[in-house]
Amino acid sequence: MSDKPIIAIDAMGGDFGPDVVIPAAVKVLKTNKSLKIILVGDQQLLETYITSLDRSVSDRLTIHHASEKVEMHDAPSMALRKKKDSSMRVAINLLHDKKADAVVSAGNTGALMATAKFVLKTLKGIDRPAIISTLPSSNGHTHMLDLGANVDCSAQHLMQFAVMGSVLAQAMDNNPAPKVGLLNVGSEALKGNTQVKEADEVLSAVKDINYVGYVEGDDIYQSSIDVVVCDGFVGNVSLKTAEGVAKMITQFMKDEFKRNWYNKLAALIALPVLKALKARIDPRVYNGASLLGLRGIVIKSHGGADVFAFSKAIETAVHQVEENLTQRIDKQLEHILDR
Repeated sequence: MSDKPIIAIDAMGGDFGPDVVIPAAVKVLKTNKSLKIILVGDQQLLETYITSLDRSVSDRLTIHHASEKVEMHDAPSMALRKKKDSSMRVAINLLHDKKADAVVSAGNTGALMATAKFVLKTLKGIDRPAIISTLPSSNGHTHMLDLGANVDCSAQHLMQFAVMGSVLAQAMDNNPAPKVGLLNVGSEALKGNTQVKEADEVLSAVKDINYVGYVEGDDIYQSSIDVVVCDGFVGNVSLKTAEGVAKMITQFMKDEFKRNWYNKLAALIALPVLKALKARIDPRVYNGASLLGLRGIVIKSHGGADVFAFSKAIETAVHQVEENLTQRIDKQLEHILDR
């Protein structure tokens, strides 16, 4: 890692491209004086956004030209084979060539995973990269993986996810022994499918992580568990279900507060509480999923992220660089493999 962390950003990715990426980059640069950012994309277009920036920011913000853009509807295989000069691919190349310490993109998830895996390769001991994100819980937050990269996983894959998730929680939360649980349909030993039961046996034999056994769906948000492990099919369905429920409850509350004048008055009285609640569960605060298992730090932002949310993804990348996350995962895997 360089003295000043360097983050390469796919400036053309996501629903809003430079309109969100550049203000978010400027926001983070203003609060982190040691940070440098490389904007990857159409140079002529990007220059129109940064010409009026303060020099204290513009001196740490550079542009690396890329002539193509990965669209959200592009198939991962097509993006990988036919768009070799896309802003996404060029940003990942900069990471591979050690000209950047991390990559952030709000672009096509499948294309990002495929390209990053092809260019960067996986760490020794990792068969498949996994997507991990942070979710709010009654005790603060929970890290959960995999959230969609691998719909079919073996027990060994789940063990690898558990190790990576544990190291991430140690680094990001300054937690020396994060509790790791395996998502199941019940906490009893007899419950679960063959894959989960085999994974439980494998994880129980790994002494380098604080594995606490099975956890259920409500434990993601209600218990003191730090890392929840599952395959990508279950993880993605769980995440999208939670997002849907949150949106439904929010809409119900809005409908009820607008129902009559008495409810509108009650809404005014409850406004401070509602604002505090929104801040605690605001998904923008947790924007920035990590593609774990690669030989480099790659952060996936939500495609529809606003400036605040995208700035959080950049901050996540910076934190992981400062904590040497990739090297820490690599070292832990090497230790387990030696055993």
